[in-house]
Amino acid sequence: MNVIETRSLVKKFNGFTAVAGIDLSVAKGEIFGLLGPNGAGKTTFLSMLCTILSPSEGQAFVNGFDVTKQEGRVRKSIGIVFQDPSIDDLLTGRENLQLHARLYGLSDESAAERIELVLQLVDLKEFADKRMRTYSGGMRRRLEIARGLLHDPEILFLDEPTIGLDPQTREHIWSYIKKLNEMEKVTIVLTTHYMEEADLLCNRIAIVDKGKIVALNTPANLKKQLEGDMVSLRVEGKKIGALVKKLSGMKIVQKAVLSEGVIKATVGNGEAALPQLLKAAYAGKFKVLGVDVHKPTLNDVFLHYTGREIRDTQAEGSFWKTAMRRGVDR
Repeated sequence: MNVIETRSLVKKFNGFTAVAGIDLSVAKGEIFGLLGPNGAGKTTFLSMLCTILSPSEGQAFVNGFDVTKQEGRVRKSIGIVFQDPSIDDLLTGRENLQLHARLYGLSDESAAERIELVLQLVDLKEFADKRMRTYSGGMRRRLEIARGLLHDPEILFLDEPTIGLDPQTREHIWSYIKKLNEMEKVTIVLTTHYMEEADLLCNRIAIVDKGKIVALNTPANLKKQLEGDMVSLRVEGKKIGALVKKLSGMKIVQKAVLSEGVIKATVGNGEAALPQLLKAAYAGKFKVLGVDVHKPTLNDVFLHYTGREIRDTQAEGSFWKTAMRRGVDR
């Protein structure tokens, strides 16, 4: 059963097409990831699914409800964890959850029961009555996740859930996300700039570029699609672009791109191809500063399809920023 369905979904802003016709299905209980460079359309796409923005064309159904005709039903079906902090520092963790419960119309009895459950899920029961200003960054994210789950949604949207957190805290958040998916049976859709996050958490990943899905599969199958090895050459010399073009024309090279001064080539067999790549570089009077041969990673897949590397500093901005900047266009 699919809980998200989009059909030729399009969003335009004053002649600019941010989302250029996305067809997507997300199954119930799935952890689905959206990867894309800055401006790819990920946040705009999710904003339409959350009814923050209205589609220009196409259709979208969330938990079976039309996002343009049944906004209220959609919103009751979803939880959102924004990229930017949206918790009141003057309140305690419990008071923040109580406020959210009232906004969702939960009875006092239901609210008390759900608050205890979600606090336990994210291991914050002992800190529930402490003011938010005393919470660490990781604790704040956990409380925001708890808040998103408070009204027992079918789908939880996570916008860059671990951005800005240290590696250890990030790993802890990953474990909570997996636990929530398993225990609450909630479908999770997340955007992320961390390849290891997508690789570890997601059942499937869609790579979004220029408003379109350019690749969609499991992390393992996406990496298998490159069929071979990756060779990275760090070179020094003039007209590196000409060398990239020359390597791209070689029969042994499936694709070659330049990323941050490093030439990255997809080849069938790295060990066999490396001498020929080096020979071409030396023939062009380039100085080779470094060489690396490895099996394709998710980052290599992303680079292959978009021609760019993803960076955690490229975040598009949260749903809230998008709504404030562009307006909720009803």
